[in-house]
Amino acid sequence: MSKPKVLISDKMDPNAAKIFEERGCDVDVITGESPEELIGRIGDYDGLAIRSSTKVTPAILDAATNLKVIGRAGIGVDNVDIPYASGKGVVVMNTPFGNSITTAEHAIALIFAVARQIPAADKRTQAGEWPKNDFMGVELTGKTLGLIGAGNIGSIVASRALGLKMKVVAYDPFLTEERAVELGVEKADLDTLLGKADFITLHTPLTDQTRNILSRENIAKAKPGVRIVNCARGGLIDESALKDALDSGHVAGAALDVFETEPAKDSPLFGTPGFISTPHLGASTTEAQVNVALQVAEQMADYLVSGGVTNALNMPSLSPEEAPKLKPYMGLAEKLGSLVGQLAHGNLTKISIEREGAAAELSGKPIEGAVLAGLMKQYSDTVNMVNAPYLAKERGLDIRSVRHEKEGAYNTLIRVTVGTEQGDRSVAGTLFGVDAPRLVEIFGVGIEAELSGHMLYIVNEDAPGFIGRIGTLLGEHGINIGTFNLGRRDAGGEAVLLLSVDQPIPDAVGDAACSLEGVKVVKALEF
Repeated sequence: MSKPKVLISDKMDPNAAKIFEERGCDVDVITGESPEELIGRIGDYDGLAIRSSTKVTPAILDAATNLKVIGRAGIGVDNVDIPYASGKGVVVMNTPFGNSITTAEHAIALIFAVARQIPAADKRTQAGEWPKNDFMGVELTGKTLGLIGAGNIGSIVASRALGLKMKVVAYDPFLTEERAVELGVEKADLDTLLGKADFITLHTPLTDQTRNILSRENIAKAKPGVRIVNCARGGLIDESALKDALDSGHVAGAALDVFETEPAKDSPLFGTPGFISTPHLGASTTEAQVNVALQVAEQMADYLVSGGVTNALNMPSLSPEEAPKLKPYMGLAEKLGSLVGQLAHGNLTKISIEREGAAAELSGKPIEGAVLAGLMKQYSDTVNMVNAPYLAKERGLDIRSVRHEKEGAYNTLIRVTVGTEQGDRSVAGTLFGVDAPRLVEIFGVGIEAELSGHMLYIVNEDAPGFIGRIGTLLGEHGINIGTFNLGRRDAGGEAVLLLSVDQPIPDAVGDAACSLEGVKVVKALEF
């Protein structure tokens, strides 16, 4: 049997190639090729190891007829078309934790730089000036650092800031009170953080929920004289609004290592007094580059030689024997996690995943991972069944997996319960037939529904005429109803409506539904 062949197409620590060879792979190191050259070469390889320079496009994937795995030495995978790779059956891996310390240290460096205006002072001093009176800085000691995102990198920044005798206020939807105490930070909502922070640093992925989290409106809510640092992802800050806030003096200084468009050849922020920029250097240290190169080589070699899966972004951690039996259960579990994640409000403190009947006879870890992947996808677009449990535990989410040997009302059932500030919220589902997942209970109300596509969830008073009103409303807006599922606690009490539609629900339609008589809750869902 021939050895797997791996191509390293970006500059990487030489020890990565040695690891591939030691673990039974043939490896070629060919860097700096054009996309056309890579297209002509990639068909010979089982694995492709990259950093940020190689762009793995559909054209390259179409030519990669033997490719089984892509390994990104680093966390960001913006240069890989993951959905297209998934359709081709190619596993995409990254190394999300190899550069955590390096990125955290860069954030701290920029906090110092923006506090003391070091780049501007250096430039003028080297130009022959002695502008000592023009650069009045601020101390970090005693100041409040606002941490947006308290995951792996954010928690390291917090520890460094506490060592500098700063106070740390953290906003993270998955940060529990217990984890906040462990980190030594004050847990707060975003508005509270904005009002308290002398410095703000961002450490969250870019998702629909976090895009422009520092919007014009939120920057205006920040404490006057705040200083802002972003070493996470471009797009988290409205750069035009930040420019205006720097010009007005509301923001005293800002330092960005990342930009919405990269390479950032031009930006409204360039040349603005008080602004510092670096060219995405967060992971650029010798130690970090060695770490991620060695890790990606180990992960890819394990997959190609023995089938082991680590840090995959589009594949669960499963053995070949377990996969066929677990697949329908994991589909159900992921949808239940997604449902409770979309509907539960406030910070989540705990999650319980219960299996009974036939589901209790299967391995619990993949089912748990699928639930967490569905839940965490509301907050991160790179989460999957491999890294979701780590990300949830990292944020202090108390995870319990419970197995019930006896059957209940169904011969197989998965129940997901989350703890919120409003109390516990629970959903449950089963399988009809071999692989037909169905919701059978939502927040204590029995209801049978298939979770798929675009859906609308409504809680209303159980009264005559409501079904007609909601049907009329959707019809007036040209929205076709696919399925219509009802449940209620008691006659005349609280009722639940869950319907599928053929298109996304516009905000205006959701607002109109909220204004209907008897409506308590309206939420558009996506599966």
